[in-house]
Amino acid sequence: MGETSGGPVAEDVRRRILAMLAQGTLTPGARLGTERDMAEEFSVSRSTLRSALLPLSRAGVLERRTGRGGGTFIRADVVERHAAESSSLPQLLAESGHASATRVVGVERRPATLIEARALEITSSAEVFAIRRIRLADGAPLSVDLACFPVELAPGLPAHPLDGSLYELLRTHYGLAAAETTETVEVGAASGREADWLDIGVRRPLLAITRVSRDWAGIPFEYSFDLFRADRVRLVSTSTVTREVKGS
Repeated sequence: MGETSGGPVAEDVRRRILAMLAQGTLTPGARLGTERDMAEEFSVSRSTLRSALLPLSRAGVLERRTGRGGGTFIRADVVERHAAESSSLPQLLAESGHASATRVVGVERRPATLIEARALEITSSAEVFAIRRIRLADGAPLSVDLACFPVELAPGLPAHPLDGSLYELLRTHYGLAAAETTETVEVGAASGREADWLDIGVRRPLLAITRVSRDWAGIPFEYSFDLFRADRVRLVSTSTVTREVKGS
């Protein structure tokens, strides 16, 4: 027998879940317990629980994920991001009505890799500050970012707070502002470590965005490699055509 919307008991469970959302007890991106745990919490059978959850899934309130890190989650809204976005991610999220947070998971000073050196137009022996951060939107992981900056252009960078806008930090303390940004977008799959960072299953799709930012003198000062959860971000590109005005 297939799943149904259930009777009054299932409806009561649905209302309780929606009430928990309204009160903030459950937040977007939150993982609900196992089916057994939830059935015990709401004092219903597992079949009744499934009947209660099905309409919420169809309505887009819940989503079910399979594989490692799978389960039933409160659906988090999709974030729209423009290609070659000039605003910082926290600013973009705030303007879109999303709550944002940043978790710094690694900071190191090391020689640039060959790819980083080429992108930043520095020698292979030059050092960079490599900063890895997890970005959250509405309480759920959205992306993991690796940003590299030449030590020569931003000496002492790790001494500053790194959980805010790095663009604002670079502009304020080092006079570095992006006049030109070039991005390359590819599709990838999450490795085990990336899956742990982003709270998704291994090999789940990711949007991989490589970014190089140059200052007003044309000098590259940022090389970044950002991995976005493909289920939580939508890339938008806008093209403007200038209308020609014919002479008389």
